[in-house]
Amino acid sequence: MPSLGHTLRELRRRSFTGRDDEVAAFRDALGGPGVVFVHGPGGVGKSALLDVFADVAAEKGVEPVRVDARHLTLGRGALPVPEGPSILFLDTYELLEPIDDWVRERYLPSLPESCLVVIAGRRGPGPRWRADPAWRTVMTVVPLGNLSPDEGRAYLRAQEVPEEAHERLLKISSGHPLTLSMAVDAVRRGLAPRTLADLPGGAGALLAQLVGEVPSPRHRTALEVCALVLVTTEDLLRSMAGDDTGELFAWLRAQVFVDESPYGLYPHDVVRDAIVADLRWRDPGRHADLYRRKLAVFHDQVRATPTERERLDLMVMTVVLNGARSRFTALASLPPPMRTHADGLRDTDRPAIIAMTARWRGSRQADLVAHWLERRPEAFRVFRTESGDPRGYGACLDLTEADLGADPGVDAMWDHTARHGPPRAGDRVRAWRFFLDRDHGQRPSPSLTLFVAWQMLDIILIDDDTAWSLVGAFDDGELWAPAMESLGFLAAGGYTVDGSTYPVFAHDWCRTGVEEYTDLLHAKQLGHPLPGTATLSRPEFAEAVRSALRVLHSPELLRSHPLLRSRMVRRHGRAPAESLRDLLDDAAALLKPDLGVLIDRTFLRPVGVQERVAESLHLSFNTYRRHRDKAVAQLTELLWERETNGAGRSGAPVRS
Repeated sequence: MPSLGHTLRELRRRSFTGRDDEVAAFRDALGGPGVVFVHGPGGVGKSALLDVFADVAAEKGVEPVRVDARHLTLGRGALPVPEGPSILFLDTYELLEPIDDWVRERYLPSLPESCLVVIAGRRGPGPRWRADPAWRTVMTVVPLGNLSPDEGRAYLRAQEVPEEAHERLLKISSGHPLTLSMAVDAVRRGLAPRTLADLPGGAGALLAQLVGEVPSPRHRTALEVCALVLVTTEDLLRSMAGDDTGELFAWLRAQVFVDESPYGLYPHDVVRDAIVADLRWRDPGRHADLYRRKLAVFHDQVRATPTERERLDLMVMTVVLNGARSRFTALASLPPPMRTHADGLRDTDRPAIIAMTARWRGSRQADLVAHWLERRPEAFRVFRTESGDPRGYGACLDLTEADLGADPGVDAMWDHTARHGPPRAGDRVRAWRFFLDRDHGQRPSPSLTLFVAWQMLDIILIDDDTAWSLVGAFDDGELWAPAMESLGFLAAGGYTVDGSTYPVFAHDWCRTGVEEYTDLLHAKQLGHPLPGTATLSRPEFAEAVRSALRVLHSPELLRSHPLLRSRMVRRHGRAPAESLRDLLDDAAALLKPDLGVLIDRTFLRPVGVQERVAESLHLSFNTYRRHRDKAVAQLTELLWERETNGAGRSGAPVRS
């Protein structure tokens, strides 16, 4: 009768997909001496691959010898010495790194020549392995990364996951095998995960496998900074985490889940997402504070960068990284620009620009482009290939009343400003009038990525004399409206050229200045209700209460919070932030005592992270979460009554 272990191995074998190149490399190494060195981050499937290697060895009649360093007690005789033709598997090799020199110089050379050794660990062979010409000759290095999209889909099909969920799960996991497996588990439990936080156990369970123990709170801060910013340099880390960051930067650099680029360090995608999701859940106030500091540092970095091309390089990286995580279709598919860059207009560019416009947009639009090429050549940016050929272009015009009458797009944009906030003398009106890629039109392309990055750069560097920013370059209003609205650009009519309709989106800087605009974007990014909203519906009010509790001790976030403009706060008579705190205190006092204490220790006068609050109340964390949600719901009911019915109840605490 087959054992349980045999059944488990069979089930794992059936679910294994991909890794054809790695298995082929192992087959090539069979029959000869040497080392196959498999390395990759935690959860990437090294042990599963070793299982497959062992099956291949068994097919060849070679009995594998398995050793997992987690189960070793180091000392004389701890590692086996196989006899005759054999294959030795050393798994979790990172735990043997303290004795790596001994393994390389003494242990492995003592094994029979007919023994093939397979090492699997988080880090690849160190410099001393690679510096030795003998080891270089007999060693095959097999780096293990995430599953490709096709391999990920094959795995999901093998797990009988519904087809409609495949792309969502692949996006959540970035093809990381452990994350993908956890997502499958969530689906089998009847869940529909959309972020790492939705997985069973949350992002924390994933981090335990990906990152492991962190040496100190300062190292945790360094990890959080590395996850939040685009790329981390020692200088940037110092500005975010304080002085003496050389050791922290060196530690980050040594982590297997952190890679290097010409611009600095960056974590693997799934690690970045897991760290941010865990921080946002575990300590939302700290997440909000680090997020704001990150943006301030990034803006300073952009302003300090001397040339437009270098500034655009920074913006492009931000646009591509954030776009990959965006819920908006228009931004989620922006590709890296590869070998395309933005440049000023050259006289020799004009025929190519006019020709691509005529091809994609018709002769009338081509005539309008020719008009502005002649009248405002400085307004154009050309997106060039390595050879210097124009692959696309964009134009942002500084409009004046003298420009009217020649272009229906310009006329429509100016008309919106005249009706909703006429520019004063000296005010700038920025109008994004044209965009096109030679090969893809307005579909995702390197040119589109550069154009969006150029727009974002213009917003960061906006001057006090700018009254309006308008976008009338896109032809697909349905695609772009959600993304533009998320950036504070509202629908403002449209215009027609050659039968094609172009929507217009507008932002009035006189009504919503740069500081308030930044608060708006922060609120949206952090999932808080938007500042400046009108009377809140009951669901919106409930969400506003939850977010207010999270940011109650973050003054910069609280000052733009919608509850500060609520009726109950305005009636209270004190400064808005003080009034809100008074109202929360009053409502908490009406709760059942144990719930009131929970609200006080968690939100009003927090005693630490929520796990610590649970311990102080002698509750398991799951029980604490249920009580917390119940307390917040009852607190919201009391505040809603205060908001809608005046003074609200007083007296007996809530008992339900």
